[in-house]
Amino acid sequence: MALVLVVDDETSIREFLEIFLTRAGHQVRLAKDVTEAILRFKDEPAPDLVITDLRLPRGSGLDVLQHVIKANTGTQVVMMTAFATTETAVEAMRMGAYDYIIKPFKVDELSVVIERALERRQLRNENRELKATLDARAAHSRLLGTSPAMKEVFELIHKVAPTRTTVLLTGESGTGKELVARAIHARGPRAEAPFVAINCGAIPETLIESELFGHTKGSFTGAVADKPGLFELAGQGTVFLDEIGEVPLSMQVKLLRVLQERKQRRVGGAADISVDCRVIAATNRDLAVEIQQGRFREDLYFRLNVIQIHLPALRERRHDIPMLVDAFIGKFAEQQGSPVRTAIPEVMRVLMAWHWPGNVRELENVIERGVTLASGELIELDVLPPVLKNGPSAATAASTAIVDDVPADGLDLESVLEAYERRLLERALARTGGRKKRAAELLRVSFRSFRYRLAKLGLSGGDDDPSDEA
Repeated sequence: MALVLVVDDETSIREFLEIFLTRAGHQVRLAKDVTEAILRFKDEPAPDLVITDLRLPRGSGLDVLQHVIKANTGTQVVMMTAFATTETAVEAMRMGAYDYIIKPFKVDELSVVIERALERRQLRNENRELKATLDARAAHSRLLGTSPAMKEVFELIHKVAPTRTTVLLTGESGTGKELVARAIHARGPRAEAPFVAINCGAIPETLIESELFGHTKGSFTGAVADKPGLFELAGQGTVFLDEIGEVPLSMQVKLLRVLQERKQRRVGGAADISVDCRVIAATNRDLAVEIQQGRFREDLYFRLNVIQIHLPALRERRHDIPMLVDAFIGKFAEQQGSPVRTAIPEVMRVLMAWHWPGNVRELENVIERGVTLASGELIELDVLPPVLKNGPSAATAASTAIVDDVPADGLDLESVLEAYERRLLERALARTGGRKKRAAELLRVSFRSFRYRLAKLGLSGGDDDPSDEA
């Protein structure tokens, strides 16, 4: 149940929306002009949603929007307009409104817009609550989410952090495996000891043993002094072995000894050195396949895989994208002293539809670019990388496989259907040379409905036929 403020000077519209919203289970407050709306907003609990007409007595819906934004309560705003031109409504979205609807509107269309606006409100509330409960060192902007998969990750972090159990982190590149490793370290009893990370795939095979275990003076050419390895440097802290699947077989035997006996020996050394650090490993490979193909030791795998935490790909948790976008905007705006505070809805639709092969790291880079290039308070389409604006989207791909291509964490059905509708409208116009009336006939819809759909999706289409208005 949500608290909704309806602002419209037409009694019939106010009464209709009051009945409609009350039947949907919401509490409703009414205002007939800007002054009354601002008074209600000031003297009563902040509503979750404001639905306001653009043209109002003693001002406009933009005045209501500006007041809501200034109050900074997280209230979402949906604009209503009865006019064919939507430039003012689009400007309202640039200012911070969630969306707009054109009068006369259909009940199902209104329901979808209200539902999405309230979902956005809820996501932002969950984001604030999550930030407040996570440990400051673990609440890095890329380690956020309320999807079931991420909630499971957070629960496992909470359970394993106080222990010394070895943890294996799995998932694609860019999903945040090192952030999880750091969160486990920060929330455990070893937090004050060093956290030592090494990318096993970035070190030549001839040097990795020395990096991990250290060496003695004269043990090889260039060893001019004794050098401790990472296991020694970590002390009672944590060693994070990133890309563990890249470690050569000859080195895997020595890692196994560290895990089994808690001892190691420097290159060229004769004495064993006790190891008291915690080991967390990570990989983007399927180690079971690596074992079958003889590239990874099965006994080492079992030693590493005591507790496995799988990081889901971003495309499998699209529900979390708005939360991550907000966090990244806040992070980079603060770093750069930028006025950017949010992204326009069209940008969010592109971000929600993209398949994110680089996962959260890619999203972070896109938002950093957006904050850097934005000319005002909003990230707009023109600052997105060309590949996002012009490349194939996940929604477009999903629209051709709706039945048998549902991700494990679900999908945004409305985005998929919207993408499919857009493609059909564009193809119908292309087939008719831009003749809207003929395109509407091909799709078996009325000409008025066809024009409404074009406007809803922001498509210009071709020129109207001379007889279209007849």
